[in-house]
Amino acid sequence: MMFLSKQSGMAGLTAAFGVLALVLVQGQAKPMCDPDNGGLKLPTGFCALVVADGLGPARHMAVAPNGDLYVALQTSGGRGQPQTGGGAVALRDANGDGRFEVKEPFGTGSTTGIALRNGYVYLAHPQTIDRMRMTAGTLKPTGAAETIVTGLPNDRQHEDKGIAFDGNGSLYINVGAPSNACQNPDRRPGVKGQDPCPLLEKHAGIWKFDENKPGQTQEAGGTRFATGLRQMPAITWHDGALYIAMHNRDQLDTFWPNTFTAKDNAERPAEPLYRAVQGSDFGWPYCFYDYPMKRFVTNPEYGGDGKDGARCAKFTQPVAVFPAHWAPVDIKFYT
Repeated sequence: MMFLSKQSGMAGLTAAFGVLALVLVQGQAKPMCDPDNGGLKLPTGFCALVVADGLGPARHMAVAPNGDLYVALQTSGGRGQPQTGGGAVALRDANGDGRFEVKEPFGTGSTTGIALRNGYVYLAHPQTIDRMRMTAGTLKPTGAAETIVTGLPNDRQHEDKGIAFDGNGSLYINVGAPSNACQNPDRRPGVKGQDPCPLLEKHAGIWKFDENKPGQTQEAGGTRFATGLRQMPAITWHDGALYIAMHNRDQLDTFWPNTFTAKDNAERPAEPLYRAVQGSDFGWPYCFYDYPMKRFVTNPEYGGDGKDGARCAKFTQPVAVFPAHWAPVDIKFYT
């Protein structure tokens, strides 16, 4: 686990990749960063400190106002092998040295998103969103988990969940598409995409729920907020809209070698940053945003030749794009 410190007056948006996230703790002295930045290469104005290690597969984290850190942990194994780990862990720096020596695990199951909200810690799992009540004076939550959303699709591909709140009582989660480009069968050379894509009914979008109502499902209590998204655990609410960093498609050259090269696959499918409002459509699986060309092009599964994008004109444009296959897993606005 890394702590990234902002050293200068830079302002803007940071997307966190892999198991790293940007943590800004207000009102506390900045710790001394590691001389080698924990082995990371960082842009000017940032430094890093290893604050905790050996936690397991850390996927996401949230910071309390007092600086306590809450980390979502994925399980290891599965797919026929025993599963280990999971749940979450609460961390505290009790002696003020900038490192978290107090570690208290809680919760169960593979956890891919975590958030603190109105006296609760919310835990996002592949099929459920749970919350646990925080008690003043304690580090980790007490009592049983309450399930706010249940029955989410259990498909194995792109099942990680993120979590965001709009400050007005609504909770947003991503439901990724269990597919690369809606082929049937999936991920096969030369197979056309289903048109229309049936996965869009229950997948490939953002769903909105009441943050306080237990037992909601996509069908009962849930509302589809945005669609046309392949996989997007990086979501956050900012300035009246939901911001989403999407993981774009892959295997262009593998499945369409007459149209795309390995270099095309490595460089062209951008990781877009989108601003979503109710009803936004971002074009998956019909189109992908081309990083070098800076525009949508039609996916080859839907007849695209790598140049044409006529079908894509109706889809919402990104507000920024990152290079192919960076796979952002969190977003943080800061000033």
